[in-house]
Amino acid sequence: MKLFFTCAFFLLVSIDLAAQSKTGDFGGSTLVKITGIITDSTTQKGIAGATVKVEADGIQRTIVSNGTGAFAISNIPFRKKYTFSVSALGYKADSSEILMPAGAQKQSLVNKNLGAIKLLQSRNTLATVVVRGTSAPAMQFGIDRKIFNVEKNITAQGGTAVDVMKNIPSLSVDVDGNVQMRNSTPQILIDGRPTILTLDQVPADDIERVELVTNPSAKYDASSAGGIINIVMKKNKRVGLNGIASAGVGTPGVLNGNLNLNIRQTKFNFFVSGNYRRTGGKITEKTYRENRDSGITTDYFNQVSHNDRIRNSHSIRFGADYFLDDKNTISFTQNFNTGQFNNNETQYQQYLDKQNVLQHTGLLTTTGNGTFNRSSSRLSFEHKLGDGPDNKLTADITYNSGNNSNQSRIFNNFYNLDGTPYSPSTQVYNDGTGNNYQVTGQVDYSKKTGDKRIEFGVRTFYNNSESNFGTYAIDHLNNATKLPLSNDTKYTEHVNAGYFNYANKWKSITYQAGLRVELSKFDGTLLDSNAHFGYKFPDGFKNLGYAIFPSIFITKEISENQDIQFNYSKRIRRPRFWEINPFVDINDPLNIRRGNQALKPEYTNSFELNYFNTFPENKGSFLAVVYFKNNVGDITQYSDTISTELFKQLNNAAVSPDAILNTFINAGYTNRMGAEFTLQRKLTQQLDFMYDADFQYRTTHANVNGINLNSNGFNFQTKLITNYNITNSSSKLFNNLSFQLVADYEGPRVIPQGRIKAQFVSDFAMRKEFLKNKAASLSFSVNDILNTRKFGTIYDTEQFYQDSYRRWSPRTFRITFSYKFGDSGFDLFKKRNNNDSSNPLRNSDEEQGGASAVM
Repeated sequence: MKLFFTCAFFLLVSIDLAAQSKTGDFGGSTLVKITGIITDSTTQKGIAGATVKVEADGIQRTIVSNGTGAFAISNIPFRKKYTFSVSALGYKADSSEILMPAGAQKQSLVNKNLGAIKLLQSRNTLATVVVRGTSAPAMQFGIDRKIFNVEKNITAQGGTAVDVMKNIPSLSVDVDGNVQMRNSTPQILIDGRPTILTLDQVPADDIERVELVTNPSAKYDASSAGGIINIVMKKNKRVGLNGIASAGVGTPGVLNGNLNLNIRQTKFNFFVSGNYRRTGGKITEKTYRENRDSGITTDYFNQVSHNDRIRNSHSIRFGADYFLDDKNTISFTQNFNTGQFNNNETQYQQYLDKQNVLQHTGLLTTTGNGTFNRSSSRLSFEHKLGDGPDNKLTADITYNSGNNSNQSRIFNNFYNLDGTPYSPSTQVYNDGTGNNYQVTGQVDYSKKTGDKRIEFGVRTFYNNSESNFGTYAIDHLNNATKLPLSNDTKYTEHVNAGYFNYANKWKSITYQAGLRVELSKFDGTLLDSNAHFGYKFPDGFKNLGYAIFPSIFITKEISENQDIQFNYSKRIRRPRFWEINPFVDINDPLNIRRGNQALKPEYTNSFELNYFNTFPENKGSFLAVVYFKNNVGDITQYSDTISTELFKQLNNAAVSPDAILNTFINAGYTNRMGAEFTLQRKLTQQLDFMYDADFQYRTTHANVNGINLNSNGFNFQTKLITNYNITNSSSKLFNNLSFQLVADYEGPRVIPQGRIKAQFVSDFAMRKEFLKNKAASLSFSVNDILNTRKFGTIYDTEQFYQDSYRRWSPRTFRITFSYKFGDSGFDLFKKRNNNDSSNPLRNSDEEQGGASAVM
């Protein structure tokens, strides 16, 4: 570990010194910045991944346009004339001359905005086109977000979105696949909208990029106190037929396949993708506990669990874009996800007295299975109000629905040291089902005139969910008795919102101010008892301020490649259903969970100060962030030994009298102060790396029933992603061979009643590209090289001391083959066009020299 940080430190120092030495390469000479946006000539849509080149005497700069088609080439030495050229797959190349105005060389900086460069589509450029990745960097910075190119993340190929998140700076993933950003839970979006899917249900091969928004503006949901992770799915728009097919195998029990197809014709763009994934493996979890009475040890308990899991999932995603004209587009997207899982767990228990002498043992076995079905439909409309991505009116409606079922059978047996029964065995059968649906409607307007931009919108969200859970005690005659643990629950959630943002520029300062208003209501009902729980905010005029969420962003341009930004936002974190549902979850009979229906939302005041520096010649970038978060009413986990009253209620439920009850409380407040540094650097043509370090000090003030739960402490996380690519090698074996190594260390973190233990994880992958135009690739990856991905916690209270770790999946090995194909001359309407010479679509194509009328 020390070697890892020592190497990282000296590497950073040497790179920083190298960067400083290059910053002054041009001395005091005039520098030029050329910007613009590459668009489709017929649809006016931005073209992502277009190659832009600027050349002059002794100068050559090349860059790739971003996701909206925009580009910016900085730090170009001054010349009176440049040759400008642009090319993109499926389009005719274009070139022109750029002349500098007279007297421009007397300025220290010349900004040249070329505006919209429109490219014509071309079907005649190539008979066959292979879908190829661009040379876009693995990470890009926006004014309010970091954007990560998933294609560069070869360790996640053949995996799920969980594997993608593990290898993104600023993020940490716990044992259950839950993601945190700077130790807070972010909101997960897919294509900018809420999703019913969990991250392990989203195939990594279907993801194009991931966007991180650490401090969202008023445009985004107020419930994003922990930030936003927006997963952007692949949606190819290249002319003709394009596709990617992949298949993989691995251990333990890994099998996956994926197919992406896209057809773009005239006014239509069709896409479809299908995915299958299977994983297996046995995992081990351990717990050591010391039970206490007012701090005095009473007895000990040890537990070791082995769980053999098999998970299968299938997904299909399809949709179409219809381009009414060059300003209006209608889109439809449909997702179906299904899955099944099975698990067989064996848990060995040891019960020891206060002298740590074994008294008796226990053996708990659990067999379980479950299914899930998810569906997502979205209908969207976009109207362009002018050139550029900031001039548009959009409207969409999203409908998510799903259902799930799970059954489990728990056997608990206790034995004396001689093997005879210590107490009667217990058997419990659990049967649960659930279904829910969500509807989201949103309208957004954005208009930019010069430096001024106005945007506003409205949004409504409705969530309806119902779950039925039956718990039955099974006696020796196989008779079933329904237990009080059984629970039927229904709830609805409403959130209505509106926002307004205004942005402008004054000299070298760009600013944006926004305001969002949200009205939220949660109604839950325990159907068996007709008991109600939930919240409403605001509840009357007296706390109307709880519905108002301001934000402000102020950016100062220090120099051509340096910016500094201050931002502030107010956010809300509403309790999740399982945090307020008073139902008792006994899936782990020794660590049970119950919601707290008295929970209230927490509010966050978030401040950030950002410094961003782009190195010359596209050699990398550096981001430094100092942040402060004040969480009022922070929702915090609280653990205690099970009460005698509750244990009696759970009689015959296979729950141990030594079980720990986990619930949730509203702390007085939690403050998080920290600094994060992200460095992306290209050392050579073959070697680049990205390094992220986050340092945080956390203070929590909380009190439960007179018990002081105040805590404070320092923690840090660091992640290093290194890539090495071999290109233009004389050896066919090593040419186009790439390697990736990811190392992630999370230091110990203080929590109320204890701490989370340190964790070190590393992943490795290599990929060989071959065939013409790199159409095929073969990759090999190892997730968790050292088999150390464990989530460990220590609780230390007056009632108990517990040291435990849990795992979700074991170390995996995968081999994945991928093949890219395409045909730019493919014509879905060719047969019909040949039979009908009067077809207007055909005539239109002929007039344009074969260029399609769509993006």
